Amino acid sequence: MTQLTTRATTTTLPRVRALPRLHLGRLALPTIGVLGFAFLYIPIVVLVIFSFNSGARLGQWEGFSLRWYESMFGDRRIMASFEVSMWVAVMSTAIATVLGTTAALALDRFKFPGRVTFDSVLYLPVIIPDIVMALSLLLFFSSANMSLNRYTVLIGHVAFNTAFVSVVVRARLATLDRRLEEAAADLYASPFAAFRRITLPLLMPGIVAGALMAFTMSLDEFVITSFISGQGDTTIPVRIYSMLRFGLKPEVNALAVVILTISSVLVVISLVLQGRSQSVTAAS
Repeated sequence: MTQLTTRATTTTLPRVRALPRLHLGRLALPTIGVLGFAFLYIPIVVLVIFSFNSGARLGQWEGFSLRWYESMFGDRRIMASFEVSMWVAVMSTAIATVLGTTAALALDRFKFPGRVTFDSVLYLPVIIPDIVMALSLLLFFSSANMSLNRYTVLIGHVAFNTAFVSVVVRARLATLDRRLEEAAADLYASPFAAFRRITLPLLMPGIVAGALMAFTMSLDEFVITSFISGQGDTTIPVRIYSMLRFGLKPEVNALAVVILTISSVLVVISLVLQGRSQSVTAAS
């Protein structure tokens, strides 16, 4: 009996080969990422390619040509809309940069009554939908009996650009070392001198990044602008929409590529400046 028991215990079961594990997680996430980027950027690539098409048919390639770029730059209405867009973008960026920077400094460095309320109201344009803000601005201008023109567009763009500039500048202020300003005060520097020589140079990359972001958003804004722009003061995005309503034209591709190029260059410059500011802060 004991021999049978020992034989039963000493017998080994046949080895079962383990099935190879399929690393679905490692394959799924990159695949989803690639498909997502392809879904977003393939239409843009097609748009850029067909902007150099010599034919008038949008979906049929007939040869390389700069014909539609020449036609676009020769169109007076498009150039007038481009001038309005650049004017609004430059003016709103300048005003919003000053207001957003001063608001960020006030919220970060000072305590005053209503600070929490002011902070919440400042970020409302970032949170609320564009259609709500567009209707609010339209009602405001109508109640104030203001005619819609490029100045109403400027006011609307300053309203939402100030919030975005303030966000970027406050993020930069959060990384600054306050001991540098204290050291300047110990060396008998006045508050204004310490701000001009210490705080402002360290804050400048954040200010420039916020300004570039504001310029890009003002140049691309459509919903708010379409509600508060008047006749004769049409911006480029609104002009593109009006052109699409009467049928697709090859000039639209060329115009979209120009806007895409300007926006992409400004976004890249903004990201580079933010990266340099973070590296400088880490080094200090």
